[in-house]
Amino acid sequence: MSEQPPPIDKQQARLAFERAADTYDDAAVLQRQTGECMLERLDVVKLQPQVILDIGSGTGVATAALARRYKKAHIVALDFALPMLRHTRKRGSWLRRPACVCGDAEQLPFIDNSVDLIYSNAAIQWCTDLEVTFREFLRVLRPGGLLMFTTFGLDTLKELRQSWEAVDGHSHVSPFPDMHDVGDALIRARFSDPVIDVDRLTLTYDEVSGLMRDLKMIGAHNVTTHRQRGLTGKGRMQAMIKAYEQFRSNGLLPASYEVVYGHAWVSELHNSAKREVSVDELTRSRL
Repeated sequence: MSEQPPPIDKQQARLAFERAADTYDDAAVLQRQTGECMLERLDVVKLQPQVILDIGSGTGVATAALARRYKKAHIVALDFALPMLRHTRKRGSWLRRPACVCGDAEQLPFIDNSVDLIYSNAAIQWCTDLEVTFREFLRVLRPGGLLMFTTFGLDTLKELRQSWEAVDGHSHVSPFPDMHDVGDALIRARFSDPVIDVDRLTLTYDEVSGLMRDLKMIGAHNVTTHRQRGLTGKGRMQAMIKAYEQFRSNGLLPASYEVVYGHAWVSELHNSAKREVSVDELTRSRL
């Protein structure tokens, strides 16, 4: 039996985000909202991190906010799209620019047991294996360290998915995990005290074209491995738009988002020998 390909074509995802770097901030309304909510949740966390890793940092909005919040911490921004990191570098002051690393969340180029806080907003849905990803996060976190993240759940863009399903059998919307699977992956990766909760939000549009434009501007293209190759024909696009009309309410078309919030701790007994490291040492690639 042949092995099934991963649901996400990560190379295509990277290219999509590279192309979207200059337009991302104009359309990433929901991502900014979830990022701000995560930062608010840190208000009740008794943690004074020395090293913070922002995974999937995008253009660095949260990276800058974390630097303002934790003035004595070393901040490292990681993204797999280099043009995004160029925007991140511009946000820092000349006295305190964040360290920027172009890398993969599933193969972190950091040494073990070296980070106090991992913050990751709307990024892990682009990983191919949640458990592998969480194990990497656990590997670099110190005992007592905290992982805080958001991702999008199963009902995200359900109207768009259903409208395409009415047209053809191809995959047109990237897959999103079930919140229970996210929690199970945290437990299997051996995080402690995982907490998962969900917020359901709806953006509205006058036309489907507005949704499609926003998705393109933030780089959220269809990058599934089972997507149709080549351009989508005008006829199928028009059929999808017609199918989407069934969801119109009060004159507007909804786009549903299921936002999964999660946090979990690293046991004090895990990798019990703490290390003090410099940022230069932290970001040295593992070979």
